Amino acid sequence: MSVSYRWVIVAVGALMTCVALGAMFSLAIFQEPIATATGWSHVGIASAMTLNFIVMAFGGFFWGAASDRFGPRVVVLIGSVLLGLALVLASRAETLLQFQLTYGILVGLAASTFFAPMIAATTAWFDENRGLAVSLVSAGMGVAPMTISPFARWLISAYEWRPAMLIIGVAAWVLLVPAALLVRRPPADTADTGTEFAAEGARPQLSKVFRSPQFIVLGLTFSACCAAHSGPIFHMVNYATICGVAPMAAVSIYSVEGLAGLGGRLLYGSLADRIGVKPVLVAGLLVQAAALATYLLVSQLGEFYALAIVFGSAYGGVMPLYAVLAREYFGPRIIGTVFGAATMLSSLGMAFGPLIGGWIFDTFGNYSWLFIGSAMVGLGAAAIALAFPPVAHQKPQPAFGVAP
Repeated sequence: MSVSYRWVIVAVGALMTCVALGAMFSLAIFQEPIATATGWSHVGIASAMTLNFIVMAFGGFFWGAASDRFGPRVVVLIGSVLLGLALVLASRAETLLQFQLTYGILVGLAASTFFAPMIAATTAWFDENRGLAVSLVSAGMGVAPMTISPFARWLISAYEWRPAMLIIGVAAWVLLVPAALLVRRPPADTADTGTEFAAEGARPQLSKVFRSPQFIVLGLTFSACCAAHSGPIFHMVNYATICGVAPMAAVSIYSVEGLAGLGGRLLYGSLADRIGVKPVLVAGLLVQAAALATYLLVSQLGEFYALAIVFGSAYGGVMPLYAVLAREYFGPRIIGTVFGAATMLSSLGMAFGPLIGGWIFDTFGNYSWLFIGSAMVGLGAAAIALAFPPVAHQKPQPAFGVAP
């Protein structure tokens, strides 16, 4: 298999993260139309996103381990079928509980099949330019607000929310199932590693891995980072609308964040390849915290756009760096399991942002405390990241062959 195929893996991974995560996060666009049409509470609808993150947490660990054992192709193929089915069923939900179970559980389970396995697969394909490659795969998440979100908004305006969600589910099948068939494991000669865990044979003891300082700091930083930005991202459209921004213009703020996140992923990934992951990650976390606090001061569309560039580039730029760190610390043989476990912790951190934001809005009628609390958690993430230990390299070990 040609080494150039690694860029096919990058392209497929970017498409999958765009469609899967874009479909899941489109609930932010559906929230107000669903509430208006059904009378369901904002917190009830937002709790479906909380369920998404909780299910993604455990699903990411399970699917990451499965990708190490069976290969990523079978995992993402299952997810492709399940995602379309989940959206189709959610579009037919007649009660809030049915919606929470279908959108919250099934969409979350499906989305978890893509992120950790495809990011892990990409890190295994690349020894050089790893930060850039992972950032490009993750860039699919940045493209989603510029594609899936406006598409969802247009569909809702044209057909109302149920047909719109049904169409997105069918589109997920059409795009993802063929893409899943292109996924391959890397050739054996790219699966070499020089990390300290390579000395333990083909599969280091996971109990030792999960107790290591490297994993503890990785998991805590990832979790706190996601806890900081999940609530503001989910409620940003509603917040801008409350501030007097027109609904379609409010969605465009979300799109600007996504575009900035795309640029941030490329910038931060390239910088990480040049100067190291840790300083880039810490700087990005500090920028994210400052941007979250600044949202308390904005109210005009132009101000939202300007801050969306800063905020989007920061949270988008740091997200792929956790996978690069996991690869540097633990090597490729267990990267799916390790990054899946880290993703589990990050998803648990993200789970309560939308729910808490909905509760804050229902209780106080505004989002001030959401941004204050999120900024404080963001500062905590930067502080934890300072504790990342240096990468300890060992002599290269013999490569172990893997089946496609």
